[in-house]
Amino acid sequence: MAEKHLTPEDLAERLGVPKATVYAWNSRGGGPRFMRFGKHVRYKIADVEAWENRQYAEPTAS
Repeated sequence: MAEKHLTPEDLAERLGVPKATVYAWNSRGGGPRFMRFGKHVRYKIADVEAWENRQYAEPTAS
């Protein structure tokens, strides 16, 4: 069975961010790893989940 991939629009919806944010990550870095197929960008679900898990921040003492 083929692995499911997300489009930039799918990723924006999943994360609750504007599509422009996802496109900015692609050009400037900062988002999940992605693949290019010609003009098309796709994200492996495993890469998105790994990136999401790295986004947790530890609370800081105030």
